Amino acid sequence: MTTQQTIEAEYTWDGESFRAQLQVHVDGQGRITRVADAEGAPTRRLARRALLPGFVNAHSHAFQRGLRGLGESYPLGQGDFWSWREAMYALVLSLDRTSMKRLCVQAFQEMLAAGFTTVGEFHYLHHSNLGADAGELREGDFAFDEVVLEAAAEAGIRISLLQSFYKTGAIGRPLAGGQRRFATLDLDRFLQQLDRLAAKLHVRTQTLGLAPHSLRAVPDEDLRRLVDEAVRRGLVCHIHVEEQRREIEECVAATGKTPLEWLLAHVPVGPHLTIVHATHSTPERLRRFVETGANVCVCPITEGNLGDGLGDVATMLTRPDAVCIGSDSNIRLDAPEELRWLEFVRRLRHERRGVCRDSAGDVARQLLLCGTSNGARALGLPVGRIEAGCWAALIAIDVYAPELRGANADTLLPAFLFGASGSAIREVCVGGRWIR
Repeated sequence: MTTQQTIEAEYTWDGESFRAQLQVHVDGQGRITRVADAEGAPTRRLARRALLPGFVNAHSHAFQRGLRGLGESYPLGQGDFWSWREAMYALVLSLDRTSMKRLCVQAFQEMLAAGFTTVGEFHYLHHSNLGADAGELREGDFAFDEVVLEAAAEAGIRISLLQSFYKTGAIGRPLAGGQRRFATLDLDRFLQQLDRLAAKLHVRTQTLGLAPHSLRAVPDEDLRRLVDEAVRRGLVCHIHVEEQRREIEECVAATGKTPLEWLLAHVPVGPHLTIVHATHSTPERLRRFVETGANVCVCPITEGNLGDGLGDVATMLTRPDAVCIGSDSNIRLDAPEELRWLEFVRRLRHERRGVCRDSAGDVARQLLLCGTSNGARALGLPVGRIEAGCWAALIAIDVYAPELRGANADTLLPAFLFGASGSAIREVCVGGRWIR
């Protein structure tokens, strides 16, 4: 429980621009009740600060924070996603409850410092044991599921735990090695575990979603049932799609369709569904996908680190609320950097500026939507906006930080997103509770 607050910063983002003398009223539950012109003394005055909605990290694998600094040398020649994955499996095999929690707390704390007040944790590292009994593959103990929730509560971040189903090592192949810690071999047991987790959530800051890992890790019938179950339960559903060319080739060989083509043909597609990466998806299929109201999560820093390639963000943004961002492997956590690289790498590819722009041609405002309300939409959460009815998920940036000197109310947002970093963020609020 928090106390009622009236928050007034030097500038507050109203959805279109920064305004002075605007107050945000928050109730004792941590929800915004109204935003109005200043009419009295605030209970919290944020001098020299600009107030923004907190960023939404729609796709994270928190444990991969343990890979930072690893896998960045290539004695046998150039590496790729598949060689990186072997380093990830080595990390997976080394973790116990203590080290798993330590990594997750560290990742979540860094997210908060970087301006992410909400995270969609795409969680597939379920088991503290290998899920092996006398050599026979079986499911493990699901002990890491609660560890992630505990870590989020300790750090103070809002989390949507996207509980991931992971059954095969590739299409038609069994799980092996570190993948055994991901094992969800029985769909009914997986859903029972989902129900157990639902009973353990912190009501104000934790929610659940479903996340069939990918078409290479989830057989067709299970995938259909999982998406149907998400719709039945009113949960969001996230899935990795077309990050790698080999993934597409194997899916075409097995099903006759690319992963996105298969989804469009075989499952209900709409606002509940978010595909992650879509790096090699065709413009025509992307356009069909976003026209249904479905979402795409792009992870620029991780996709750059892994050499994934560049997705067709311009086509994704034919619906401006379709694109959100994620930190994925957490190789670096910095919300402004994640957003500017969403734009910058497309400038390099297309040799023009303003790929990610709104209807008025404003890039910074469109990027802010991708980093806030679009991610909230993909997670089904009332955050990402400073509006009545939303949770008070807020960040305050230092208007007088060296990187922002000379900016005024009109230039502050692009100055922050293109010229500063998360270090300009001074205060963070989650559900009315001030974390820093």
